Amino acid sequence: MFETLIFVLDSTARLSTPLLLAALAGLYSERSGIFDIGLEGKMLGAAFAAGAAAAVSGSAWIGLGAGILVSVALALVHGFACITNRGNQIVSGVAINFLAMGLTALLGQAWFGQGGRTPAVSGDGRFGDVTWPFAAELRDVPVIGGLYSELLSGHNLLVYAAFLAVPFSWWVLYRTRFGLRLRAVGENPGAVDTAGISVTWLRYRAVICTGILCGFAGTYLSIGQSASFIANMTAGKGFIALAALIFAKWKPVPVMFACLLFGFLDAVAIRLQGQQVPGIGEVPVQAIQALPYILTVILLAGFIGKAVPPRAGGTAYVKERS
Repeated sequence: MFETLIFVLDSTARLSTPLLLAALAGLYSERSGIFDIGLEGKMLGAAFAAGAAAAVSGSAWIGLGAGILVSVALALVHGFACITNRGNQIVSGVAINFLAMGLTALLGQAWFGQGGRTPAVSGDGRFGDVTWPFAAELRDVPVIGGLYSELLSGHNLLVYAAFLAVPFSWWVLYRTRFGLRLRAVGENPGAVDTAGISVTWLRYRAVICTGILCGFAGTYLSIGQSASFIANMTAGKGFIALAALIFAKWKPVPVMFACLLFGFLDAVAIRLQGQQVPGIGEVPVQAIQALPYILTVILLAGFIGKAVPPRAGGTAYVKERS
């Protein structure tokens, strides 16, 4: 039982990583007052760019750079539409999602001819697992061995980067001048503007941060967790990350726990596939796969209480003229 629990928790950490990176990405944007339902599209674009670049260059780091570059470019498109041109933020996010979904499949087929996939990579072309010191020697030690060698050790760099991004984001938001201004511009951009701070530039920096973290999330999916890009491989993870962000009420540490919860539900669902449930028999695979999404709706509907977004969220700022 303990060994099974360790394996489930190990899967939880891996499955929650893209959710955590994407949710933290949305945190920066939405705290600045720019709602972003285009997390899915930025992750998908980054996953394709990382998979394609890693397949061509044979380097995971070049893949990561390409993933971040494409994700930031999509984030800047969203920023240009919503900040500069004061467009509807929801419409812009939906457009980015559709754009990424169509372009990745089209370019994947045109460039590689594998039905939208990118060629599989191995070795230096993907982020391999990092083994901690003495993990093999401690593997057989009761309790501690399983926790250290299976749960803590053996993940790739992007998993550790995702969990380190949580305290870093907390420090940025609550202990730096940039974070103070970021939170202020999401609540009262007029006051920030009165203080002589550019609301436009501050919000652009926020969406750039969103693009960088979505780049990490997409790269993890294609060359961290997997060995290539597959058409529509995000499979709604951007929307679940957005749900986790709302569930956590736009706070970094609760975001981590929300993503771990959704990752745990996904890990349990995978573990239950093909298993016999007493009184029911073997549960259909489709029902198991839908379980995390169903429970996400239930949790959001009944367990978070009132989630109050930033007051200026979703509203374009128009500078008052004296």
